[in-house]
Amino acid sequence: MSQPRPVEEIRSVVIRFVGDSGDGMQLTGNEFSKSIARAGHDFATHPDYPSEIRAPTGTLFGVSGYQIQFSSGQVFTSGDAPDVLVAMNPAALKTNLPDLKHGGIIIANSGAFTDGNLQKAGYQTSPLEDGSLADFRLYAIDIAEFTTQALQHTGLSRKEVGRCKNYYALGLMLCLYGRPLESEEEDIRAKFAKNPDIAEANVIALRAGHAYAESAEMFVSTYQVRAADITPGTYRSLTGNHAAALGFVAASELAKVPLFLGSYPITPATDILHELSGLKHYNVTTFQAEDEIAGICSAIGAAYGGVLGLTTTSGPGMALKTEALGLAVMLELPLVITNVQRGGPSTGLPTKVEQSDLLQAVYGRNGECPIPVIAARSPADCFDCAIEAFRIAVKYMTPVIFLSDGGIGNATEPWRIPDPASLPPLEVNFRTNPDGFQPYARDEHLARAWVRPGTPGMEHRVGGLEKDFLTGNISHDPNNHQRMVEVRAAKVAGVAQDIPPLTVEGPLSGDLLIVGWGSTYGSIVQAREQAELAGKSVAHVHLRHLNPLPDDLGEILSRYKTVLVPELNLGQLSRLLRERYLRDVVVMSKVQGKMFKVSEIRDRILELC
Repeated sequence: MSQPRPVEEIRSVVIRFVGDSGDGMQLTGNEFSKSIARAGHDFATHPDYPSEIRAPTGTLFGVSGYQIQFSSGQVFTSGDAPDVLVAMNPAALKTNLPDLKHGGIIIANSGAFTDGNLQKAGYQTSPLEDGSLADFRLYAIDIAEFTTQALQHTGLSRKEVGRCKNYYALGLMLCLYGRPLESEEEDIRAKFAKNPDIAEANVIALRAGHAYAESAEMFVSTYQVRAADITPGTYRSLTGNHAAALGFVAASELAKVPLFLGSYPITPATDILHELSGLKHYNVTTFQAEDEIAGICSAIGAAYGGVLGLTTTSGPGMALKTEALGLAVMLELPLVITNVQRGGPSTGLPTKVEQSDLLQAVYGRNGECPIPVIAARSPADCFDCAIEAFRIAVKYMTPVIFLSDGGIGNATEPWRIPDPASLPPLEVNFRTNPDGFQPYARDEHLARAWVRPGTPGMEHRVGGLEKDFLTGNISHDPNNHQRMVEVRAAKVAGVAQDIPPLTVEGPLSGDLLIVGWGSTYGSIVQAREQAELAGKSVAHVHLRHLNPLPDDLGEILSRYKTVLVPELNLGQLSRLLRERYLRDVVVMSKVQGKMFKVSEIRDRILELC
């Protein structure tokens, strides 16, 4: 009778699933993350898609990946380097092996290491046999063949059987980390409810992978990660795009005003359109336009009609919306424009992460055309930012640009579902009293009144030509234009009075301050913590509001000798800080389609301290 294998307790682990885009790695990673979520772990994920819709099978540029870090402590990133690499073919192994930790585990689908696939990946000999992987713990398993054997009596076609091998790999990993199969089997049957034969085949493959790992005792030990000590509440795992969609619906409910989305599908923003199209029972209308311009123009029309206007896009789609953005500024209507940033310019790296649209968001329009800009720092933060964007838009009667990026939009993390009563108020007051009405008369926030068309006695003109300061009639008067340009700028600048004081993590003065924005948050937080453990005094402040900048930022910057700004661009926030505060900063740039590693920022901190 065999002895039970030892169970090794570890604090955290990073796993990366990689294979062809048709190997189901995204599904495998997502299902594994759901199992981890049920176990009560904190976690963060990073899906990595190839730019090509379907690259040639077995090629280096066709590799698709999904990385997850889960822990018994707090998790801020998907991890620097994987502890475990599940590689479904030679190309997946070659492109991801440099990231694997020394001594890490490789689970390789040996059946895919054919002469043809090895040649496509640039291997002269098989790395599974030539000793080149001696520094790692290699488990070569013919996943494809074992899946075929497990499903030989199901009556499925060879192609259908091949699509089940990702569940075999999932079974292996669930065994390695001591996760039960029951909940996953339920998920499979629910996911493939319309095709029960495929559902049962995937269940069989899952069980077969788990049973093989268990009975063959392929792993010397299994691993256990204790559940994280997290704030009590009800949680769900969701992506940044999903969180943004829920936030927009919440804004609509809080305002008691219907929501309209006019959008054109574009990677990686499309999922917001998908999510909102399934929430029509919350008084949400979605319109898939024929192009980007039609998408934003329809949203402007909706805002004029008295509903919350929203448009979503990414990369080059933002450039196409630019002229209509100017129209929204001139009309002074509430509108939210969501840009899930991606690598550029042009179509660039459509599935990779970048933060290179900040200057476009702040300045990228003709004329003096100021717009408030906010940015989310994590998937869950997209929910709060969606509400904040509409709060600013309706309070100040202005379009607002909400920046996310592919690293946030596609990534998953646990989200504590808030009590609706705890959400910030979002008041909307449509003017209905015609007494003394002037379309461009302003309140204490310099916002003009929001009037629904057809309100008796309040008919007025709107359009892209400059308008009179009060009546809104077309005006070419030079002094009026000067006045209107200045008041629109003052209105946006006044948003700063609604920005809460910034939170500084670490010492309130000293040698080094890190200023970040957007998706660099997790890497900066962990890098600062590691530097602090090394005895370094370093602080961190993260910006949600990027235009206008918070009123207290200048004073905070003045308290530190050195300011470091890590960005996934060539220094766009750094430029804004220099311009506004005449303060030199240390630029830390990365434009590789990848997130910052924690170690990269930590090492830069150690160089500066």
